[in-house]
Amino acid sequence: MARGRPALVLGGFALVGLAIALYLSANELAGTVPACLPGGGCETVAQSQYSHWFGIPVAYFGPPYSGLLLGLIAAWWRTGDGRLLLVGYAQGLAGVVVVLYLRYLELFVIHAICAWCVAYGATIVFGWIALVIVQRRANRARDVA
Repeated sequence: MARGRPALVLGGFALVGLAIALYLSANELAGTVPACLPGGGCETVAQSQYSHWFGIPVAYFGPPYSGLLLGLIAAWWRTGDGRLLLVGYAQGLAGVVVVLYLRYLELFVIHAICAWCVAYGATIVFGWIALVIVQRRANRARDVA
């Protein structure tokens, strides 16, 4: 299976996610709130009790998550080792679960939506869906060969 275009798509999601995560983390480090859409709830979400897990800002989990995923995709692109996709799939599934939990908190507990958080979550969800598709195609190609 050619890895060029799939790696670009997967890498694109991870790279955009990494950029958003770094932006959110930089704001957290600076003690500022990310610029939000008019009427947005970024400040409300950032100042909620749910913005920290075990004393660590939730934003700080994003860069390592996206950076690791980007590394896995780059390694898969270079080597073609399907196990790297499998690790990325598992990481993505865990990310989707966390994203669903955080959207639940925003909608039903905090009653505010952070557009940056939603955008970052979208990179995780759509990236995971793309990983599922790429993994299935790779499996089919391996079964045919």
